[in-house]
Amino acid sequence: MKKLIWIITCVIFITNARSEDGYRLWLRYDRVSDNQSLQEYRVALSEVRFLGKSAILDNAKTELLSGLEGLLDKKVSSVQSGESLLVTKPSASRNLTPTVSAEDLGKIGTEGYIIRSTIVGGTKKIILTANSDIGILYGVFHLLRLLQTHQNIRSLSIISSPKIQLRILNHWDNLNRTVERGYAGISIWDWHKLPDYIDQRYIDYARANASIGINGTVLSNVNANALILTRNYINKVAALAQLFRTYGLKVYLTARFSAPIEIGGLKTADPLDPQVQEWWKKKVDTIYQAIPDFGGFLVKANSEGQPGPQNYGRNHADGANMLADAVAPHKGIVMWRAFVYSNEVPDDRFKQAYNEFKPLDGKFRSNVLVQVKNGPIDFQPREPFHPLFGAMPATPIMMEFQLTQEYLGQATHLVYQAPLYKECLDADTYSKGPGSQVYKVIDGSLERHSISGIAGVANIGNDRNWTGHPFAQSNWYAFGRLAWDHQLSSEQIADEWIRQTFTNRSNFVATIKQMMLNSREALVNYMTPLGLHHIMATGHHYGPGPWVANAGRADWNPVYYHKADSFGIGFDRTRTGSDALSQYITEAANNFDSPKTTPDHYLLWFHHVPWTYQMSSGRSLWNELCHKYNEGVDSVRSMQEAWKTMNGLIDNERHAQVTMLLNIQEKEAVWWRDACLSYFKSISKIEIPAKYEKPIHPLQYYKAIRHPFAPGIGGNP
Repeated sequence: MKKLIWIITCVIFITNARSEDGYRLWLRYDRVSDNQSLQEYRVALSEVRFLGKSAILDNAKTELLSGLEGLLDKKVSSVQSGESLLVTKPSASRNLTPTVSAEDLGKIGTEGYIIRSTIVGGTKKIILTANSDIGILYGVFHLLRLLQTHQNIRSLSIISSPKIQLRILNHWDNLNRTVERGYAGISIWDWHKLPDYIDQRYIDYARANASIGINGTVLSNVNANALILTRNYINKVAALAQLFRTYGLKVYLTARFSAPIEIGGLKTADPLDPQVQEWWKKKVDTIYQAIPDFGGFLVKANSEGQPGPQNYGRNHADGANMLADAVAPHKGIVMWRAFVYSNEVPDDRFKQAYNEFKPLDGKFRSNVLVQVKNGPIDFQPREPFHPLFGAMPATPIMMEFQLTQEYLGQATHLVYQAPLYKECLDADTYSKGPGSQVYKVIDGSLERHSISGIAGVANIGNDRNWTGHPFAQSNWYAFGRLAWDHQLSSEQIADEWIRQTFTNRSNFVATIKQMMLNSREALVNYMTPLGLHHIMATGHHYGPGPWVANAGRADWNPVYYHKADSFGIGFDRTRTGSDALSQYITEAANNFDSPKTTPDHYLLWFHHVPWTYQMSSGRSLWNELCHKYNEGVDSVRSMQEAWKTMNGLIDNERHAQVTMLLNIQEKEAVWWRDACLSYFKSISKIEIPAKYEKPIHPLQYYKAIRHPFAPGIGGNP
């Protein structure tokens, strides 16, 4: 078995080199199109000396040689001396000093790398080095990215290391291969064939993650199934782990809190019960026997029907610490989700996670991270940062972003999410005065935590192009790049992705980059402008449903969030309302305390204001709402026109695919605009200004639309 997997891992993308169906993602090692760059690269990288031997280094060498041969369109020699590119760890070569100093190596830690130009004996040379095998692999991908994006490599001086330790994808994949909130086909994990059949897709998945620095993957849904912890499934997970570790990727699993009852035969799952504690310790020992580098557990507990410690009168720290004690001897971690809310708590859903977790600060074990969604409600197109960021200084807080577009048009809308991620990461919590940005909370630097993490809910399925929409690949890419370096800009990441995924042609890059950078704001405008949120239809969250008032619990109803009435619209979260603002540090809360100081895009998040309220534009709130909805539709139409002009600059297959998807997006943007404005018009009793398109259908038409088989249905993690 080990020999079989080793052989397979040395294979590199067994696909048609000219296939443009999206399978190759951003790892398209086609011939460099700029002739001047091509000639320079051929001279600078004609011979490679690669020192060291291990499974990871073998993958790095295979990737490098395959990548160079594709990009340079020539055979690259692997030599023992006289090389133009030396790839080595310091321990394997004496040729690094003075090019690379001990101080340099100290800066890059265990995962970073150095790429530097030098002259040895009058000959130009590039040195790529790292303190570890995985650092070498990450450095190889960086060097290939430079060539893919036609960068100048004459005088390289690159020192790079990750700012966050744990950079993890969360798969909401079920054992029956359905994917909760998944819009790109079924799960890529074929549990039925594992452990004996290792799909080529698993290898390419690992390569793609390594190329952007992702170092962990949670294989199973947070709405967990205890069967994943049985011996049969552990053996299947072990087969994936054996492959993934050769790309620096650790595996994690979700732990169902009631597993001791469901698969262990106990009568309780009380975390303070000695029998329960012993059961988990033995279960963990079994997992580590099969997977020595198992990362640990992700847990959703006491939320949306999931069992947890509160079932037994205990708190979240009690539950997390029990699991943390079980994995601690193996250096494992526990990621405990803070996404909790209860219909029985008659308070603003915005406040519930803070209310439950803030009192527990400092009570979690040192190997527990509390995983917090970027905003306080649920992955909305725009949310203010979660008040727990900066509120628990004694506890490592881990970011959770959603790559899969549950609330962002799913796989039919082009939405580049890097601006959304950056908006949250760059927000100032003021927890230690000005300059206490969210990114400083999660990278551990603000409170000097020894452990840090960031998670992204995966948008990956078994669709040929991995993510359903070709542009949805950019969100996987952007997450990995920001997890490695949160100070990268949305513009730089988009530029890289476009050049690697499509073409380096300057007119294409400039046009599509601007389209991507505007896409998230366009969606906000045609779905939830001015701070509206959670007004999607019940269950599938696919289309608009601001009128919904009959869902099973109050905080599943859009009317709960927009509170539109004859007077106005918006959720009052100030002292006169739910007082959710009091959960922020005073300086941060002051930004939202008054309608006059609140940015327009957060107005209805924090205030219930009259329809006649004058906005910063000079328009009334109603007219501004109409303006924003129409601006969103117009933006999509501009995207369509821009994309049309790109015909002939890239392959016909992907151009046609995106054209059709943009047509769908335009229709659905109109649907959102017309349905929402029709409903809010019925509440406000104010006409839509004459200069705007009028809804095509009466309100009842939109209310009657149903999508019983929309993809991704199956709960609400």
